[in-house]
Amino acid sequence: MKYTIALFGITKEIVGNSSTTLEVSDTLTTDGLLTLLRAEYPPLASIRSLLLAVNNEYAEQDLVLSERDEIALIPPVSGG
Repeated sequence: MKYTIALFGITKEIVGNSSTTLEVSDTLTTDGLLTLLRAEYPPLASIRSLLLAVNNEYAEQDLVLSERDEIALIPPVSGG
């Protein structure tokens, strides 16, 4: 399975690109994908409230992903 993940803010800076691709032999849940991303890019582990959006909606941790899903890694947002 091949997953393409859009990156924003600090996640884009950490990875060095506006997207990344992960290839794995089986399907993943959102939690499994986050685990792999944190292993691939260790600085992501220091971001406490990192979320995934799947198909333009915030995703639960146990959502099973499809290769066709639009996946985005959402860092914390600040501002005022």
